[in-house]
Amino acid sequence: ILRRRLGAKLFVAFLSVILIGMVVLAIAIQFSAPTAFTRHMNSTGQGMGMGPGQGQGMMQNFYNNFRGGVNEALGLAALAALVVAVGVSLALSRRIVAPLLEMTVASRRIAEGKYDERVTTRSLDEIGQLGESFNQMAAQLEQVEAMRRQLIGDVSHELRTPLTAIKGSMEGLMDGILPADAETYQQIHAEADRLSRLVDDLQELSRVEAHSYPLDFRETDLSALVATTIKRLTPNARAKRISLTSNLPRDLPRLLADEDRLGQVLTNLAANGIQYTPEGGAVTISAEIKDYVLQVAVTDTGVGIPPEHLAHIFTRFYRVDKSRSRASGGGSGIGLTIARHLVEAHGGKIWAESEGEGKGSRFVFTLPT
Repeated sequence: ILRRRLGAKLFVAFLSVILIGMVVLAIAIQFSAPTAFTRHMNSTGQGMGMGPGQGQGMMQNFYNNFRGGVNEALGLAALAALVVAVGVSLALSRRIVAPLLEMTVASRRIAEGKYDERVTTRSLDEIGQLGESFNQMAAQLEQVEAMRRQLIGDVSHELRTPLTAIKGSMEGLMDGILPADAETYQQIHAEADRLSRLVDDLQELSRVEAHSYPLDFRETDLSALVATTIKRLTPNARAKRISLTSNLPRDLPRLLADEDRLGQVLTNLAANGIQYTPEGGAVTISAEIKDYVLQVAVTDTGVGIPPEHLAHIFTRFYRVDKSRSRASGGGSGIGLTIARHLVEAHGGKIWAESEGEGKGSRFVFTLPT
């Protein structure tokens, strides 16, 4: 029973402490009583006027009576303390064990897939803190389960769209409805390329979330990396008549970072800004030293983000507007999620700022210099 019942263990522990205390008290009395009795009798003048044998016998008789009275009082006190200790121990054991039993039942229900299970916290002590942590864990598991279901739906939709287009085009070619020319093949290739990018994004997402990717830290020139990013995304920006520029100070320090991964962060953020910025807008990459860390920002004049969505914008497959296009995976939030994991792997932080819908967005991340 002691191995399986925490309440029994607590009860035995409380009872053991009381029994040990009583044993120590009894031993201390047995050793200290003779000296205290002799000192007390001498101070009161007992035994004066008596013969040596008579005085010694009287003293021994007094001491025996005194010792018997002390032992009797100690026995009654021990019995009363034991009764009270049993009641208090049972009450405390139940008070401690009850919330733990509740968490045990709740954890089993969560293991069965009922992620809405919560426990009631009745105190602010360690047990109460454990209950709060349990509820927080349950809430996160519920959110993960919801995201998993959304992931399945989003991935199914993303895969179905290019596959349907490819299948339709191939059927049109076989039936002779579509001409077998370069334009038709180019459309099929574009859909296949879109499908390939989605699969690559999903593989990259699984790797960064599992932290199963190596980082090659070396001295990195942020200015050159930003220039490479702008050059890579300029065709996309020109297609939407968007101005893609940089605003960097000349005295930027060199960073100790993985150049490829940091370039991936910049590309994901800038591509996200281009995607959600209307024609004629602007996307700017800037940087500054602030509080002894390098702060990089990608600012756009796009559709903006409502305040209630800012805390979730880096969650995988989270989209502010469910009706937005999810082309290239960016609208589903894959790119932002990958960027968050890569920045955190570099020891930095990332967040989003926006004054609201239609007022643009600003994605900021920090890196140690």
